[in-house]
Amino acid sequence: MPADVGIAPTKTWTFFEGDWHEGNVAIMGPRTHGAWLGSVVFDGARAFEGVTPDLDLHFVRVNESARRFLLKPVVPIEAWLDLARDGLKRFDAKAALYIRPMYWAELGTTGGGVRFDPESTRWCLCLYEAAMPQPSGLSITLSPFRRPTLECAPVDAKASCNYPNNARALIEAHRRGFDNCLMRDMLGAIAELGNANVFMAKDGVVFTPAPNGTFLDGITRQRAIALLRDAGVSVVEKTLSYADFEQADEIFSTGNFSKVMPITKIDDRLLRPGPFFQKARALYWAFAHGG
Repeated sequence: MPADVGIAPTKTWTFFEGDWHEGNVAIMGPRTHGAWLGSVVFDGARAFEGVTPDLDLHFVRVNESARRFLLKPVVPIEAWLDLARDGLKRFDAKAALYIRPMYWAELGTTGGGVRFDPESTRWCLCLYEAAMPQPSGLSITLSPFRRPTLECAPVDAKASCNYPNNARALIEAHRRGFDNCLMRDMLGAIAELGNANVFMAKDGVVFTPAPNGTFLDGITRQRAIALLRDAGVSVVEKTLSYADFEQADEIFSTGNFSKVMPITKIDDRLLRPGPFFQKARALYWAFAHGG
């Protein structure tokens, strides 16, 4: 069986092939289909301040991603949850962690390397320390790269092969001095940020791009919408242009890694963290802690 092969950037434990391994455990080889042809799906939950909000939903989603990608989701949800609880015991109770389940294909089909064999599906669960970013504000711009449609890429799954497109958008934005970027869909409407869902407010109403199959309708996104609406805030999902964001009263993002973050600059225009961002973040933190 593969052995631990290196020191991970932060404290890391991975459950793979029946046991926990510390460090950067080797789970794929050069002939593994997932390693060279991208047949990988994953998800990411968070542990922070002693809580794990919506942990079950992340495991539900990784299994659904596997089904949509045509892999076999061989781990029941309760088994994922039991493993996560066991893994959490290996860290400080208040540690900020990323919790990442993964499925991948080990083998290609005979005579066709590109086509993978669903019966060769393998899996692991990786937990590692990852500090929660502080809500100090992000700068954004418009990316020249766009989100594909379902006809072009498996955007209905949280598939690893979708992320290089986002990565190049983020790299391009960083080279121009921005922290992140707004990405459009193929029709020119705003879809998301390079690594998170996006919201804006204008004249007392919160707006966010309507899910149209080109970006992930995030679990934290859905939670924030529900919390804001329950608190009496009008949240509208609709088609939005870049001009809408340029003229917004405030902009903020939601995503599992950072949860709720303010956008404080779009191109050359400065913004303040606004009341809707503050409400969304406060509501989310209260929800996460059982409030």
